[in-house]
Amino acid sequence: MADPGIRSTRSARGTRDIDTRLVAGRYRLIEPLGRGGMGTVWLALDETLRREVAVKELDASRELGGHEREIFTARTLREARAAGRVSHPSVAAVYDVFEENGHPWIVMQLVRSRTLGDAVRDDGPLPPRRVAEIGLQVLGALTAAHGAGVLHRDVKPDNVLLAEDGRTVLTDFGIATLEDDSPVTRTGALIGTPAFIAPERAAGSAAERASDLWSLGVTLFAAVEGRSPFQRGHALASLAAVMYEGPGPLRRAGALGPVLIGLLHKDPGLRMTAAEAARALRAIVDGTAPAPTEEVPLPPPPPPPPPRRRRRLWPAAAGAATLLVGLTAGAVAYVTADGGTPTGIPPAPTTAVETTQAASVPATTPTPTQGNPVENRQPPSGEKPEPPKPSPGKPTKEPEKKPTNDPTEEPTEDSGGDQGNDQGENQGNEDDGLVEPGSEQLQASIDVGSDLP
Repeated sequence: MADPGIRSTRSARGTRDIDTRLVAGRYRLIEPLGRGGMGTVWLALDETLRREVAVKELDASRELGGHEREIFTARTLREARAAGRVSHPSVAAVYDVFEENGHPWIVMQLVRSRTLGDAVRDDGPLPPRRVAEIGLQVLGALTAAHGAGVLHRDVKPDNVLLAEDGRTVLTDFGIATLEDDSPVTRTGALIGTPAFIAPERAAGSAAERASDLWSLGVTLFAAVEGRSPFQRGHALASLAAVMYEGPGPLRRAGALGPVLIGLLHKDPGLRMTAAEAARALRAIVDGTAPAPTEEVPLPPPPPPPPPRRRRRLWPAAAGAATLLVGLTAGAVAYVTADGGTPTGIPPAPTTAVETTQAASVPATTPTPTQGNPVENRQPPSGEKPEPPKPSPGKPTKEPEKKPTNDPTEEPTEDSGGDQGNDQGENQGNEDDGLVEPGSEQLQASIDVGSDLP
């Protein structure tokens, strides 16, 4: 006997079975809009109000233990509370949250759209004026969220929806934090997207409103230049770029350049404020912003820390660090413009990477070359030393330079590993900063040894 929750329907894409289960006694699931590592986003009908909604089913909690499931559910409820606090046209409204079949569900406003990330990946960089329009609406959403005591903490192109009705919508408050709420993230964990995390957060400080503005600046940079300025092939490399490297040259930004520079100051105290950014973006949209007559100077990256003995981000010895990867909630509720399967679910789920430093590895000294000892004889006073004579039949060979293992040096990329290839790939392809769906580059968190919300 067929499952009563499954029926066949004919559409432009042919005949197929779809799920029509009723959940929470009122939401009829029609078809999946997208699937990710954390669950499924459904197109559903609210049979009480007779309207279409998006229902996010977060079923990853089935595989979690008791304590992890409690944290997962708490984060889901926090996402619903955070988004539910914010009332703004550029924030997808949350209608309901409930638990059924052992995992949480969130009912959200249905936004027919595609993500900004998909738009750039599919169509290339956007014009500066269009990016300013998008930035102005996202800034409005952030201003409303900050006014409600909500920090988003994960602003990026794949969390910005370009709706069919012309709106720009900020979505996915899955790792948002409430300024008056107790934290549910473990001590020392930094959760977010490394290439978009503000440098003060990467350095171990708590998130603040200026941190969301930094992430907005990186998002707008990626939209107008076609690449994320700090995206590297590994989460730790991206964090290092955020902290110690500049964003690179602006080739297409035009009048948007001063806004990007203002938002990308690594010192949050010098960063452009929301009000300043709003005025500048409005001038670009209205066409009253002066076009830069010369290349906009980029703020210099901060000087590297003075040499000192410290923990290394990339230990040379295998086993010097262990990576613990977990997943947090993060699915986008929306429908693609062509009605097909959306690719706007974040290309990679938000991951949690915790580095546990092993015991300190003592610095090694070069091993003496085995063989006869070499005497360092000084010539008599006034005589010139004779050059060494090569051995008969053997060409003279330059001594090889042995790499040092000084723990005070800055971490370098191993030419034989993944990190060595990442930088070359980014330089070879200008658009590699926007990661293709399915890549595992995007999102991570790293234990930085500080209490973070």
